[in-house]
Amino acid sequence: MKKYLVIGNPIEHSLSPKLHNYWFEKNDIDANYSKRNIDKSEIQKIISEIKDNKLDGANVTVPFKSDVIPFLDILSEESQITQSVNTIYKQDKKLVGHNTDIKGFELSLKETRFNLENKIIFILGAGGVVPSIIYALEKLGVSKIIVSNRTKQKAENLKKNFSNINVVDWGDQPEFDMIINATSLGLGKEDKIGLNFNNIKKEKLFYDVIYNPKETNFLRTGKSLGCKVTNGKMMFIYQAFEAFKIWHKVEPKINEELKRFLDL
Repeated sequence: MKKYLVIGNPIEHSLSPKLHNYWFEKNDIDANYSKRNIDKSEIQKIISEIKDNKLDGANVTVPFKSDVIPFLDILSEESQITQSVNTIYKQDKKLVGHNTDIKGFELSLKETRFNLENKIIFILGAGGVVPSIIYALEKLGVSKIIVSNRTKQKAENLKKNFSNINVVDWGDQPEFDMIINATSLGLGKEDKIGLNFNNIKKEKLFYDVIYNPKETNFLRTGKSLGCKVTNGKMMFIYQAFEAFKIWHKVEPKINEELKRFLDL
């Protein structure tokens, strides 16, 4: 039986095991997928388990997407540019780090049918999937990307790899066509972003990378303004879909049955 897992901290909320084990069953693959809450000091041990064939692959979630890089042999182009790895696999006895968050975000945007060409995108947050989101948005031809983070320097650091982005202070509210919440604000019921959206026009898109809970305060705000809203459900499913393809050379089905099973 092949073994896979996702590592992160915290990891309790992750639905990756539920999703991958569902696909194993549907595709008659003899494998198991689990989750492990680890500390940074345990990364090397996990990598050694993959090298020693005790594990067949791993997903990486916050806050370790860049911390795993020094322990890998090869990085895909996407991981090199974003300095972010969420999928680890073995190729010719070498460990490869890849980033399927980019494709996951791209494919999720297609489902919204929101035209991004020449649009202004405002991103809240600078860690986790933000480099992947910026990479995808630049490919999709947006006109401007603005980033705001509670620790401004973290947002400024993104300019090393993405020199065209604009950084504003936390609490500032520039003009935008699409706003993305990539912070952990929203995981708590009382969490508020602290921006005033009262004068926002209806044709905006509110996108929250959080998928559990389904509807954050951020999305509720967007909905109350009559804007289009979407959570991170499809990004989560599509990034897993891309990892599954790499590991098993199989394209698992994404359908309503799956979405109901995940209760997303």
